[in-house]
Amino acid sequence: MGKVFFHVDLDAFFASVEQLDHPEYRGKPVIVGAMPGGRGVVSTCSYEARAFGVHSAMPISEAVRRCPAGIFVPVRMARYSELSERVMRVFSSFTPDMRQMSVDEAFLDMTGTEGLWGPPETAARALKARVKSETGLGISIGIGANPYVAKIASGLRKPDGLVIVEEGREADFMLTLPITKLWGAGEKTQARFAELGLRTMAQLASLSEAGLESLFGKAGGRFIYDSVRGRDIGILGGPAESRSMSSETTFDRDTNDREFLETVLLGLAEQISYRLWNEGQRSRCLVLKLRLQDFTTFSRRFTRDTHFRSSSEAYSEALCLLDSAWDGHAEVRLIGLGFADLEDATEAVQGELFEDEGERKRRAEKAVFDLEKRGIGELTRARCLDGNRGGAGFRRRREGPRDGEEGS
Repeated sequence: MGKVFFHVDLDAFFASVEQLDHPEYRGKPVIVGAMPGGRGVVSTCSYEARAFGVHSAMPISEAVRRCPAGIFVPVRMARYSELSERVMRVFSSFTPDMRQMSVDEAFLDMTGTEGLWGPPETAARALKARVKSETGLGISIGIGANPYVAKIASGLRKPDGLVIVEEGREADFMLTLPITKLWGAGEKTQARFAELGLRTMAQLASLSEAGLESLFGKAGGRFIYDSVRGRDIGILGGPAESRSMSSETTFDRDTNDREFLETVLLGLAEQISYRLWNEGQRSRCLVLKLRLQDFTTFSRRFTRDTHFRSSSEAYSEALCLLDSAWDGHAEVRLIGLGFADLEDATEAVQGELFEDEGERKRRAEKAVFDLEKRGIGELTRARCLDGNRGGAGFRRRREGPRDGEEGS
């Protein structure tokens, strides 16, 4: 047997956590993100909300219009990160080669693990059962000989999906899919397909690489030529780096909305900062990754003299990296943020006589995450509530009395 990759995705993760923690939400449309009346967006939503046409990155005003009876809740990143960490530990117990891509998805190289877990389908069902029993959450798994087809396969039968693409059958598998399932080809690319009369995978596959490059540019043409054949397109971005951590988001629709990109970066900064603290690491190096509409992908990094101590610091630097990498006009299809060159935070560090502003922010943010993790209140960034572009402060939300409390 050749290479075996699992792409594992937590089903509607943030919304599923809310339904796990609040049984009264189960079976109802749950929408996680900005609050109604604000200018923010949907972070994720339950499958019940998706039936109303709500999706991630949708303006919250549109989500309210489509699903006025929805249950709107703020992002609780500490709680999601806590459960994500538990899930990733389960993944790591199945293979030493686990690559976490974001708070809710990972690639597992399961090559050579048949002696431990049996054939891929058996291993996948065991993995599903372990995650469910230890966290109460559902996952979908795609299995393939390369990460690209595994990624596509995991999204085909959600929730609780399992799709296997047999080695050597990648091109045949791709031809069974509608052209809209070509992962990485966003809204603008799909519109271009329609303009050109390209409506099926077979039509795309019939074009030469040179022909595709003439229509979509060198990077875009090469990407489409390889992806429509189910080939590895370098989705993992090179070998795993054991001393780095990152999170990224691929948009349902390409965008050049600066405010939206800033909001996404803020969420990514919070995710990776929480993981950094939770795993006892520290870093001086921040890395921004961008993939544009034409499939051009590049990164920018900045290394500073002192360690990042808060998500506010990471977010502020991420905005500078965005300015250096993006012209403000090109459509963006993917954005990622990560820390590189990680160091053990338990090692002795020369302290300062007086606590500075950066350290105060770190302590405040960590206290917020710890409170949220313990379930004391629900806290979210001010930016996510009212569109505040600064986004530096937290606000506590109190929707009403909890059990055992009296409303004031």
